[in-house]
Amino acid sequence: MEFAFTEDQLAINDAAREMLVETCTTTSMRAMLKDGRAIDQDRWRTICEMGLLGMLAPEAAGGMGMELTDFVGIAEAAGYAALPEPLIELAGITIPLLARLRSQGFADAGDLLGSALGGNFIALGHPAARLVANADSSVALLLGDGDDLHLAERIDVQLERQESFDPFRRLFAVQWSPSPTTRAGKGWGDVADRGALLAAAQMIGLAQRCIDISVAYAKDRTQFGKPIGSYQAVKHLIATAQVKIEFARPVVHAAAAELPLGTLAARARVAHAKITAGAAADCAARAAVQVHGAMGMTWEVDVHLFLKRITALNQAWGTPHAHQRTVLERAMALPTGPETTFASALG
Repeated sequence: MEFAFTEDQLAINDAAREMLVETCTTTSMRAMLKDGRAIDQDRWRTICEMGLLGMLAPEAAGGMGMELTDFVGIAEAAGYAALPEPLIELAGITIPLLARLRSQGFADAGDLLGSALGGNFIALGHPAARLVANADSSVALLLGDGDDLHLAERIDVQLERQESFDPFRRLFAVQWSPSPTTRAGKGWGDVADRGALLAAAQMIGLAQRCIDISVAYAKDRTQFGKPIGSYQAVKHLIATAQVKIEFARPVVHAAAAELPLGTLAARARVAHAKITAGAAADCAARAAVQVHGAMGMTWEVDVHLFLKRITALNQAWGTPHAHQRTVLERAMALPTGPETTFASALG
């Protein structure tokens, strides 16, 4: 099987990455933290105008009708910029879920889908994400009660802000009461796997940004009259992290291609992607901190912002240990070996 992105996919990814890097600077992020803002309105408006929110929405609903493989590069670009806004959660997880509920006949799903495509956020309270992200800036929340999905208006729930290792991840404990009138459907479908996959893609972008920042710093920072990047210890540190990224990235891409199959093998591929991307990102963040010396652990150094996001995403949508159990389940239930271990068509 030959896997490569098309020219159109690469063009969309490059345009999104260029826009995000240009608008989502570390200076703007620090200003958001200082002001307590969850969203940069100008940047969010640009994201909406580019049509990124509708990439995975069906064409009949006003979207582009694209596939997850088209969107995984956007998630990587958002990670590279450490984007604070919930582009990936809304466009990659919530909007496809609303489209599914709409196709199943949920009366309010069409209006909610239109609202989300217009840039309004609908928060998700999934069992795999105990705390609800961005609930304070949402117009409504989709919450779980057992296997049932319920739609709650923002004014009908009580929110309690919870501390996050990454201050840009606005997490809330939600108090609410399910009722027959709030029931929106049954079953979350592939939401947890989508969340894990897109978190993995973001960590690939974050890891690459850590390396790029470190390379630039190692070229400028001198010690004993020479750039520190000329020393073998620094070269090997950065190279090791870059190799881990290059090995993890195709696993993420393969998982995006196989997720729609819905098989145990496909779910194990997503778990594998989350594990490898998390390990690569952790290695890159640690390497970046070491290259910057002790000050790499302080807020004054930009790499610290990316380290925080990596650590948070590594635990989001399933811990590494939980995903290891999925990989083990696949190894125990299905054939392994050179011709079968990576065969996506297995049940």
